[in-house]
Amino acid sequence: MENNKLRLQVHPRGYVESLVMKDDPYQMNWVIDNQYLKQKDFDESDKLYGEFTITINGQKIDSHDLEPTIISDSSRAVVTYKLQQKVQVIFIYDLADDNQLDWEINLKNLTTDELTINNFGVWLSLAYVMFRDKNVAKNIHESAAVYPSISRDFTKINAVRRDNQSGNLGIYQTAGKTLSVGTYAAYNNLFFENVSPSLDGMLFHQLILAGGYDEDFENNDWIYDKNPIIIKANETKIWHYVMQPNDSKQDFYQKAREVGQPTISYQPLNVVNQPSYLTIAGNGHELVGVTAIAGENGQQTTELKFQQSSNHYQVVFKPTILGEHQITFDFADGTQDAVVLNVMTPLNEVIDRRVQYISEELYQGADGEVPYAFTPISNQGESLGKLSLVLKKNLMGALDQQQVRQVEASAVNYVRPKWFTDGNFRQPSNLYGDFYRCMDFEYIAHLFLLLSEFDDETLLLNSSEEYLQWAADVFMLRVNPDLHETARGKEEAQMLGVYFLYIQDLLKKLKAHGLTDYYDKINNLWQQVTKKLDDDRLGYQAAITEHYFDNAGFGPTAGALSEAGFVNGAETYGQLLLANIGYSNDFRAQNPDRWWEALAYMIHSLWGGVTAAATFKVYEALKDTVYLDASYRATAAIMYCYDTNSVTTTKLSAGMAASTYAVAGPHLNRPDLSRNRFGQSTFYSDGGIFAKLFNSANETPDWDMGEELVAYLDGIGQRTYLIHQNDSWSVINGTYEEVGDQINIISFAPYQKEFWLIDETGTRQLSEVTSADNYLFDINK
Repeated sequence: MENNKLRLQVHPRGYVESLVMKDDPYQMNWVIDNQYLKQKDFDESDKLYGEFTITINGQKIDSHDLEPTIISDSSRAVVTYKLQQKVQVIFIYDLADDNQLDWEINLKNLTTDELTINNFGVWLSLAYVMFRDKNVAKNIHESAAVYPSISRDFTKINAVRRDNQSGNLGIYQTAGKTLSVGTYAAYNNLFFENVSPSLDGMLFHQLILAGGYDEDFENNDWIYDKNPIIIKANETKIWHYVMQPNDSKQDFYQKAREVGQPTISYQPLNVVNQPSYLTIAGNGHELVGVTAIAGENGQQTTELKFQQSSNHYQVVFKPTILGEHQITFDFADGTQDAVVLNVMTPLNEVIDRRVQYISEELYQGADGEVPYAFTPISNQGESLGKLSLVLKKNLMGALDQQQVRQVEASAVNYVRPKWFTDGNFRQPSNLYGDFYRCMDFEYIAHLFLLLSEFDDETLLLNSSEEYLQWAADVFMLRVNPDLHETARGKEEAQMLGVYFLYIQDLLKKLKAHGLTDYYDKINNLWQQVTKKLDDDRLGYQAAITEHYFDNAGFGPTAGALSEAGFVNGAETYGQLLLANIGYSNDFRAQNPDRWWEALAYMIHSLWGGVTAAATFKVYEALKDTVYLDASYRATAAIMYCYDTNSVTTTKLSAGMAASTYAVAGPHLNRPDLSRNRFGQSTFYSDGGIFAKLFNSANETPDWDMGEELVAYLDGIGQRTYLIHQNDSWSVINGTYEEVGDQINIISFAPYQKEFWLIDETGTRQLSEVTSADNYLFDINK
């Protein structure tokens, strides 16, 4: 089957085995390929596009156990399943329109009785695949991230090719009601078998058209419908989706308008009692009501006023309730659209509470089980990010000497003797059996560098100069292959890592304090690493880590190339970042795409935050606002991991944090984790590799958190941007109010900040560094 744009093949078993854009130079298959599953020993052939599960009056049926009838010609295929003489499920794939695939799902009650459909999940298994292939080009050009915007009447999904340049596939709901999108992860991880790369796998996406969960399932997510549907005698329920290629975020939304969907822009992160702006393009749908739903169980509802202009509606309101808000838009034809945004306390309060919690609850002290450590205990350097966060808050916010001295005591009495034999920086300890991990040293060097920023009246155990020397020694071990005897050590020393976030600060300080030998050697190594990455940029090898394709690889690479001034390399790897950061009507689905730590599409605090920070550095290098916008979308999602006022997830006490949030609902590997926050150790009880990675399922969920907030505070967390575009105003990292001929820019930046203007003439700084939360901008100047 084919038309002008697309070619589709339906397997005799009823599933779609290929969907290809005819003019695609890579001939990417946009659905998961059963042949690939067989080649790589995956057993998930029951989850291919067009398979389904349904529960009728409590009885579960799986399409994989059925034989469909198929009628097809050159442009249309009709796949029919008859279930127990009760229900007929029909899939119609229609390519009659030259530019799209029309996909219709019919669910027909064949009986004279009313039927309850407890669950109806149809697999839409788009090519979200991390291929087991060292030729990274396959993962870049033939795999897609999948970004859902779930809406009762106007669900839209973009499958974004990971190169961000060769075309994407948009899916638009035009009839029926979509409740949610769930995912199932299949993976292969050989980390403990000394294989590199060691992780590959895929996510299978499922459209939830009824239910989605077991009958007795409960969680705190009140936003997305979990109800069954009732089909009356001889009634047919119909769902219709249009699939069209698109080439960008803007084109994706333009295609949505072309098929008759409204489009909505909103501020993903909002601060309580500050203005929030939403703009709605109705596209033929007359808006008649706007409602904000918030609070525990969604019990707080507020009708919002809206204003209409020539081609859109605008809503402005000041939220007074903390937590997630579902804003629904009701149209005159009975349809409804929605967005989900977040309302937080001022971010300095969020960070201050987090640091207080780390100090009061996680620090073990001299008499702790592991003296001077901060829990949870880990051999991995990422666990030291929380110490760096304590120091950064005390450098930028109010100084609490006790907090700083706790970290200093930990650095001296726990960190140094643990990671280095007898505290000798040239003798790293083999914390992983018979090897050590170079990546750990970049977190330790950063910790020591931040300690060196304090004056000697605050520090108790050593001088700031001594800690700068420690930072130099450990960083040299991190990046100098000559200091390692093992092949693994030499290889890892030459790999990029999160040190791109602070290397310029380190170099500047080494130079200022006369440590010229360290400065010269580290600077030369930095130039060598980044130049080689730039020279080899078209091979994309830095996108491979222990994962066959990883934002923990291409994110730091894009950031490093930006920092080093290699703009061509920054743009090449920057495209991978743009494809990696989601866009959605739910702020939680706008995170950097990652799946391993949650076994679902998820927010990952550390690597999501590092990706957001890298994207901001690319913006600073290229001055292309698409990167600024993407960085801020990602940042808003990351802050959710620290938000203790959430009303749709398991509660976190004040100052607590959780490293992952599963965007998927349901999470089909672990339904209890659906749309919830947790730490990866929760999978310990599932056995396998997780039983080796963790000691129990009860480890706290924040072991690797902190470094990403330091990156935020060093980057976009110090900037607020007023943007003038298409005769309208908006703000990134803040909000605004118009006051006559002035705009009162309100910053969400936690501590010190700068105010900037971006308009048709370019970018300019409006203020020096200030602690003020507001800036008055005169429109006429």
